[in-house]
Amino acid sequence: MEVFRVASGTAPLLVSMPHVGTHLPDDLAARMTPVARTVPDTDWHLERLYDFLGELGATVLVATHSRYVVDLNRPEDDASLYPGQDTTGLVPVDTFAREALYAGALPDDAERAVRVERFWRPYHAALRASLDALRARHDAVLLWDAHSIRSVVPRFFAGRLPDLNLGTAGGASCDARIEHALAVAAGAEPGYSHVMNGRFKGGYITRRYGDPAAGVHAVQLELSEATYMDEDPPFAFREDLAGRVRPVLRRLVGAALAALKVT
Repeated sequence: MEVFRVASGTAPLLVSMPHVGTHLPDDLAARMTPVARTVPDTDWHLERLYDFLGELGATVLVATHSRYVVDLNRPEDDASLYPGQDTTGLVPVDTFAREALYAGALPDDAERAVRVERFWRPYHAALRASLDALRARHDAVLLWDAHSIRSVVPRFFAGRLPDLNLGTAGGASCDARIEHALAVAAGAEPGYSHVMNGRFKGGYITRRYGDPAAGVHAVQLELSEATYMDEDPPFAFREDLAGRVRPVLRRLVGAALAALKVT
């Protein structure tokens, strides 16, 4: 099975969806617990939610395999993105709810290395190639790293997560005008809470590829799943909710693209 899908566009916009994949190879699934095989920590339905990207001319890069195979938004050396805080690693061994993923032995170093080679590196090579292709045609490019997560995950944060969690690596991954435009746009959306560089400041993709001096501006949006779906199995998409938040997402992306033009 392919590691990723990519739809190429002409606009200065690349949208990465590294955690939407649900596929587990058969040999791996056979070793996993029943809860692991339901892949509960998937960034569910984001392709459907962001169905307007084609109209914007975006290039869209989508992972096909579950983050339980290898987490594409973690560094290859598995260094913590949030030192001192709990997080899951490059090759996770438990769910966000601290439920075991494996019924028996955990992946060893050799297996981890194979997964990096087979899944992690091809995705990042495609991401780099897509950015380079867009950058060759545009003075500046926006990388939008799209994510979602349950609204309540005590392991990572207390209480309920804001609806719109924007991250710019503390301002390092994009021009300040883009960050400001996003903060203003998010603040203008009634009914949706937001935060900039809160619990989620941007993962490896945002931090690694965001390079404003080189014309690549990266933003991560961690969206609360409560804004568009049922958060419990079977994780159903809710068009009644999605129909309200989808225009918000489009306005946020649009605000960032408008600011990109003046960087």
